[in-house]
Amino acid sequence: MGSTGSPPEEVLSAKIVVAGGFGVGKTTLVSAVSEVPPLNTDAWMTEASAGVDELDAGADKATTTVAMDFGRVQLHRDLVLFLFGTPGQGRFWFLWDDLARGALAAVVLVDTRRLHESFAAVDYFEHDSAVPFVVALNLFDGVLVHDPEEVREALALPERVPMVTGDVRDFDSTVDILRRAVRHTVEQVAPG
Repeated sequence: MGSTGSPPEEVLSAKIVVAGGFGVGKTTLVSAVSEVPPLNTDAWMTEASAGVDELDAGADKATTTVAMDFGRVQLHRDLVLFLFGTPGQGRFWFLWDDLARGALAAVVLVDTRRLHESFAAVDYFEHDSAVPFVVALNLFDGVLVHDPEEVREALALPERVPMVTGDVRDFDSTVDILRRAVRHTVEQVAPG
C-alpha cells in the first residue's frame, strides 16, 4: 500500500518539574501554558493556616497547592512537555522525590521579593536530586526587586546553573523559561 506523505514524525514527551517556595507562582506558570485544562490540587487557605502558610501583608493569595499541579504543552512539533508543579509548603516536601522522579529538567521559580522562600528548592535540586535545573526569576509586575547577580549570590547558586527571568503569567515568557530548562539538560548530556 503506497503512502503519499512522509512518515509520521515521532513525538517525544518529557516531564518537567516546576518547584519553588510557597506563593512564588508555580500554579500560575502551569496554568499559563497548559494546552489542556490544568489539574490543580488547590485548597482554600483558612484561618487554620495562619502562622503556617504566611504571605507578605497585602498578598491576595486565597488558595494553596496541597499535592501538585499538572499541565501539558507542546513545546515543538515533536516535543510535548508534561508539567508537574510541586507544593511549596515545607509540610508537603515529602512529595518532591516522587514528582521529580523521571523528570528531564526542573524549573526553580523564585520571587525576588521573598528570596527566603527559594532556599529549600534550590538546595533540593543542588544536593538531593540529579535533575538538571534552571532558576527562573518571576517578574511580578515586571519588576525584579534584586539584580540577578545579587540573587545568584544570595542563593549561593553556582555559575553552571542557568538563571532566566520571565513573567509566568505570560505564555511566551513561560515557554521561553521551559525551552531554557530543556536546553540546559541537553547541554548537560551533549556538551557543545
